[in-house]
Amino acid sequence: MSIFGNNIFGNKATHAVADPAADSHGTGGEDGAAAVQKSDAQWREELTPEEYRVLRQAGTERPYTGEYWDTHTAGVYQCRACGTELFTSNEKFDSHCGWPSFWAPLAEGTVRYIHDRTMGMDRVEVRCGACDSHLGHVFDGEGYGTPTDQRYCINSVSLRLVPKDGAEAADGTVPTDGTAAG
Repeated sequence: MSIFGNNIFGNKATHAVADPAADSHGTGGEDGAAAVQKSDAQWREELTPEEYRVLRQAGTERPYTGEYWDTHTAGVYQCRACGTELFTSNEKFDSHCGWPSFWAPLAEGTVRYIHDRTMGMDRVEVRCGACDSHLGHVFDGEGYGTPTDQRYCINSVSLRLVPKDGAEAADGTVPTDGTAAG
């Protein structure tokens, strides 16, 4: 089964059928432009060099090095560039690939898809629906036994985990005011 043309949001009743091949623009503006727009200079100022390389230049962090690849903290994963809520710990699973893996995004429109044929591969890139930052890729039909049979392979550096109240963050702190540390 190919991810193109199939229901990639079939895990929840609130998710609608989406076609990544249609190059959906997520929560962007009416013309498909990202809702959060900044100049290259602004992105460079706000992001670390590694965050910029991955989020704005579609880079990939090395496997097993990111902050969240083996995190089991309950909470919501936000886009590190703009703060949009993208995934939850409920959809996170251990794929043993070295990057955080999710079987579905939080809701329709939080991410957008681009057909990626770089590096001699045919795959689907996942971007933030609000700021158009690169998050990772989604793979279909790998047999992980998840409700969607999909793996959203996301760079840790593209995410920020906001733990549920009382949950311990990846850096070992426990927020007391309902906000995430770090």
